[in-house]
Amino acid sequence: MSEEWLSRTNLLLGSEKLEKLKNSHVLVVGLGGVGAYAAEQICRAGVGKMTIVDGDTIDTSNINRQLPATSSNVNKDKAEVMGARLLDINPNLDLRILNEYLKDERMIEVLKEEEYDYVVDAIDTLAPKIFLIYHSLQYNLKIVSAMGAGGKTDPSKIQIADISKSYNCKLARMLRKRLHKLGVYKGVQVVFSPEDVSKDAVILDESRNKKSNVGTISYMPPLFGCFISSVVIKGLLAES
Repeated sequence: MSEEWLSRTNLLLGSEKLEKLKNSHVLVVGLGGVGAYAAEQICRAGVGKMTIVDGDTIDTSNINRQLPATSSNVNKDKAEVMGARLLDINPNLDLRILNEYLKDERMIEVLKEEEYDYVVDAIDTLAPKIFLIYHSLQYNLKIVSAMGAGGKTDPSKIQIADISKSYNCKLARMLRKRLHKLGVYKGVQVVFSPEDVSKDAVILDESRNKKSNVGTISYMPPLFGCFISSVVIKGLLAES
């Protein structure tokens, strides 16, 4: 495929920065409501190499907010569906698809297998989320992490900040507490919203990967994903 599809990006950024994106490798872990949109915007910006990771399948309850979730894709692997979509956007994309949940030593293996220019944490389970952030920092990898988009409805309250500056977000609070025990107090960019979450929007759900479910509206997780992608693109181009 010709590079015509990147002509508008080239017009905005210039050929030198576009070439920088083409030569960058981004790891996206988690392809749900936030991560799938982040992955797509990173791909559409012209990043030339990506590794995408998710071990989940598409559920009917995902359709209200998740990019790969359509009635025809229910029960299909999120990673495979998103991989096909990204390659349809850019057939020249150097793409690695990992259809698995990353945790423990396997996560460390993945972080060491390739040289990543940026890591996106869009995991919605606390333990592997902390593990990914901590070990990315140990390997001096730039990382941006998504906080909770559930229960939020006001796009104007979404913020980008160092995790030490996040506030009024339950997930961010739990992350800070656990990371402090590991000696990490700052150095992680997060996308969060301090908007209050109604107790009526939360239900207990002792499933495989979660202890609760939070109500979500269609536009908030995608917006979190777009904010995430902006951090990645700006970060990749910072030294250009």
